[in-house]
Amino acid sequence: MTRAVLSIGSNLGDRLANLRLATTGLADSLVATSPVYETKAWGVTDQPDFLNAVVVVDDPDADEWTWLHRAQTLEGEAGRVRTRHWGPRTLDVDVVTVDGVTSDHPDLLLPHPGTPERATVLIPWLTIDPAAVLPGHGPVTSLVDALPADAVADVHLRPDLSLAR
Repeated sequence: MTRAVLSIGSNLGDRLANLRLATTGLADSLVATSPVYETKAWGVTDQPDFLNAVVVVDDPDADEWTWLHRAQTLEGEAGRVRTRHWGPRTLDVDVVTVDGVTSDHPDLLLPHPGTPERATVLIPWLTIDPAAVLPGHGPVTSLVDALPADAVADVHLRPDLSLAR
């Protein structure tokens, strides 16, 4: 059994439809889906706001590379074009962590770099796993508590949006 935490985000096109494309594409292994949040762009800030969510997936036949390939396939299906690092995107699917595996392979860094500082990932993750732990960094609740107040305040729950169809 291989459980993974994936973050999904979109700030181009029909953002909600793009997130739904990801959850539909992962439906065979989906364990939990967070609510949808709207967030300011992280890294490169001169771009539209994102819709973000986190999903937990599980597949006994998958490993970390399987999850990476599935993420990249979903991004391709959404028409993602990589033109600018941290730039706008139709769909971004990041492998946050896989069963506590660590990797320093340049194509698959695990846990996903930057996660300890990203309220856009940590807050949605806590809604579906309040006891979540980021390998090498500790409890996600502690990571959120350590974030600047404005980073947390920029993550807005969107109760009017649902990933369920």
